[in-house]
Amino acid sequence: MRISVIGCGRWGTCIAWYLDKTGHDVTLCGRSTSKRLRQLSETRRNEYIQLPDGIGISSDPSCALEVDAVVISVGSQDLRGLLNGPFCSRMRARKVILCMKGLETGTGRRLSEIADECLDPSNRTAVWLGPGHVQDLSEGIPACMVIDSRDEALKKELAEAFSSRLIRMYTGNDLIGNEIGAAAKNVVGIAAGFLDALGWHSLKGALMARGAREISRLISAMGGNEISAYGLCHLGDYEATLFSPHSNNRRFGEAYVRGESFNKLAEGYSTALALNGLSARYDVSLPICGAVYSVLYGSADVRETIDSLFDRRLRSEF
Repeated sequence: MRISVIGCGRWGTCIAWYLDKTGHDVTLCGRSTSKRLRQLSETRRNEYIQLPDGIGISSDPSCALEVDAVVISVGSQDLRGLLNGPFCSRMRARKVILCMKGLETGTGRRLSEIADECLDPSNRTAVWLGPGHVQDLSEGIPACMVIDSRDEALKKELAEAFSSRLIRMYTGNDLIGNEIGAAAKNVVGIAAGFLDALGWHSLKGALMARGAREISRLISAMGGNEISAYGLCHLGDYEATLFSPHSNNRRFGEAYVRGESFNKLAEGYSTALALNGLSARYDVSLPICGAVYSVLYGSADVRETIDSLFDRRLRSEF
């Protein structure tokens, strides 16, 4: 399959490297002004990945017009602008795979919904989600991930084409649940960073159980299957997000409490804002995500905010 990967950050570069390893003809695309793209063009490597010579590197927007499939890996808040810009606005009859986790802050839209709004209807959209870190994959540590789409034939085709000994692909059957779950786990990851900063590591077990439960309620209210919260896209991604030293969201939460700067993308920051809006829209209580929102956007004290969760009315677990 001829594939263009748009986005030359650590994940986009890893995806290009991985798809080349699985036998596809890959071009990695980015803006001509991108420092990352310039570095990759000059050295064919970043801090994690050495790109094989067979992978093309391009800043030409037409790279998305001459392939079978386009994989997109950019920040979730940049997706709409990308889809309306020169790389994607002229795409027709392409397989479009979104490899990112987030929600649009102003609208609460899922990323596949944004693609449906912006792209020509002849394009077929899927999402590629689930746990994995560039640092682990580049060392040969295997992972399990999910391809989901409303298009049954497309998700099966992509799962077969992208699966290997390094990444085992599953097909999803709940686009709403998988996208909401994948986005929300980053907010729970920030909460885990709060606990790490306070030295309250033993609370992470409760964070996992209650975090998955509140997200399952939101998924159900939005028309998805609440069981999706316990699959690879949410609970299955907790180890990589709540515990891993590679997790940007966990590291961001920890740095925030300690008053330290953190200059890498933590998608959970914007997702906390979007989830706050969805909580109100669907009248679903999200105590943990709401606590993260209060700290990040309301300047609430972390200790007092966590204490307030323990002061909530007692109830049954399920």
